[in-house]
Amino acid sequence: MTARPEPGNLLRVDGDASVQFAGDRALTFRVVSVCDRPTYHGWIWLTGYVINQRGTATAKREIYVQLAGLRPATAAGPPAPNANRSSRVSSDGRRPAQLS
Repeated sequence: MTARPEPGNLLRVDGDASVQFAGDRALTFRVVSVCDRPTYHGWIWLTGYVINQRGTATAKREIYVQLAGLRPATAAGPPAPNANRSSRVSSDGRRPAQLS
């Protein structure tokens, strides 16, 4: 990523952004604010929330990362209710009746 993140961006933060997020310490991060304080060239302070696999914010954090190592994350969240209902088939090959 070359542009500064903006509030609301969902980012994948891993070892490319900072060694502290390498391997199983990688996280999905929702940006709340971007700090304007001076840093080393190419580094940035971000405040936001760690997002779990269900799309729920689990912790507020301030992280210091390399801008070039940040990547947009795919939207996380649970599937929509009844998302696959029409594709379910019973053992006799019929689809279950729809609830109204």
